[in-house]
Amino acid sequence: MTTTLERPDHARTEPPPLAPPRPYRLLPTTVLAIGSLVVLVPLYFVLAMALKSGANSDAGAGFALPTDPAFGNFATAWELVNAPRAFGWSVFISAIAVAGNIFLPSMFAWAVVRNWEFRFFRLCFISLLGAMFIPFVVLVLPQIKLMSALGLDNPLGVAILHIMFGLSFNSLLFAAYIRNLPEELEESAALDGATPFQVFRKIVFPLLLPMAATVGIFSFLGSWNDYMMPSLIISDVEKQTLPVVQASYQNSLTLDINVAFASYALAMIPAVVGYLVGQRWIIAGVMRGAIK
Repeated sequence: MTTTLERPDHARTEPPPLAPPRPYRLLPTTVLAIGSLVVLVPLYFVLAMALKSGANSDAGAGFALPTDPAFGNFATAWELVNAPRAFGWSVFISAIAVAGNIFLPSMFAWAVVRNWEFRFFRLCFISLLGAMFIPFVVLVLPQIKLMSALGLDNPLGVAILHIMFGLSFNSLLFAAYIRNLPEELEESAALDGATPFQVFRKIVFPLLLPMAATVGIFSFLGSWNDYMMPSLIISDVEKQTLPVVQASYQNSLTLDINVAFASYALAMIPAVVGYLVGQRWIIAGVMRGAIK
């Protein structure tokens, strides 16, 4: 006796209908769109004004597209603000600030996290975090006097101050990130005879690259766009940074508003490029440091 098995007919299933947009999905999209406009509209205004001539900008149409783009404004701005020299000093300060804000806080945070059971390390970390709550205006005059007394009323002194003021918050970011890293690799390297500095340089720091990129980009943006600290500390006008030189030209009697906006556009290029290149590192570093 044989039994024939027949394949049952399966009813064809239709894909479920798309769910209508829900209010809680629409709200974040709206907020992000408004936030994007807050950033993009001023950027468009700067570029539009930089490409206009004096006659077009006086027409009261700041947001209108330039009918005859005046690319010569960028060359004029490059010469008037002495861009090569100002760019050079801004790059000098930013490079030192970025390096210091990456290596010093990361080493400090690693030492604190791996020795948290000792009271001395906890006290040092809490004391450093407490420095974040000191108002900046309280420190303005002391830091001017201190830098002048040490002979650091120059771009190097500004870079050192950027590192000092970023040490607390950057150490907090690195500490939150290091808490998520396993200690087994460090212990194995120590058993093989590696010194603490070798463990940090060859094992820990490569794992910190996402957070290091995040800290580095924010440090670069802060030091590159800083106006107050260079204007207060640097005594030699020949060594002033780009924001200070731009402000000096803006306050001059020979101001050409379109040339001024062209200089602003030139100054934005390194910051915008740096952010676009490192934005994925920023997201990865912040998300990894926020998850325990």
